[in-house]
Amino acid sequence: MKCCSAQVAACWEDPGATLAKVAPCIRKAAAGGASLVAFPEQFATGWDPCSHRNIQEVTGQTVSALRELACEHSIAVIGSFREAGSPLPRNTSVAIGSDGGILARYAKIHPFAPAREDTCYAPGNDLGIFECHGLRLGIAICYDLRFPEVFRLYAERGVHGVVVPSAWPESRIRHWELFIRARAAENQMFVAGINTTGSNPVDTYAGCSMTAGPDGSIVTRAGRNETLLFFDLDAATVEEARHAFPVHNDRRNDLYRKLDW
Repeated sequence: MKCCSAQVAACWEDPGATLAKVAPCIRKAAAGGASLVAFPEQFATGWDPCSHRNIQEVTGQTVSALRELACEHSIAVIGSFREAGSPLPRNTSVAIGSDGGILARYAKIHPFAPAREDTCYAPGNDLGIFECHGLRLGIAICYDLRFPEVFRLYAERGVHGVVVPSAWPESRIRHWELFIRARAAENQMFVAGINTTGSNPVDTYAGCSMTAGPDGSIVTRAGRNETLLFFDLDAATVEEARHAFPVHNDRRNDLYRKLDW
């Protein structure tokens, strides 16, 4: 399946302007043969760990617009937004099918505590798994990359790849590639990180959206500029890697649980 990472910068705290900006990206991704296009973390507003502006329901402006665009161009879309919740909102990504239906909903399990996101956003408690063109895919968000347990759970559920919308800062970009490659290699799956770029009131971002294959090698990488990055995901490649080098058979899950006291 051909996919597309839409490495774009948000129109800061202006969902309407950003949605108008990204609509051509979705059209171009579909015209380029992609079956799925994914955007960075909180792409419509820009990621802000403490902002409660532009909080929306899943029926609100951002998701509704993405559903219309997905249906119009017959392409699946992944977008992240600030979802209303009580007592706190959630940092949520949705996977939308090519018919405009919602395939999965994932709230960031690990809010970014170093920037106090954990005090402003409630953590998610569930995985986000969906099927698309014969592939079983999962969703993680940015800081989740530092927690291998999430990706192990996805692998145990037969996921072929994890899509990771992100706002990963330039100051820690060396860790970006490290974690993407590690999560891919240790779970023998594809990991696609979609990062934002440019500067905003929160931080400066260097782009570098990339996808790693089941052996941990980088199969595609963007530079700093806004761009559409196309890449292929293949379930057979994942299955072949797991069959040829079945490291999962040597896991000692019973022992791990006993040691985790």
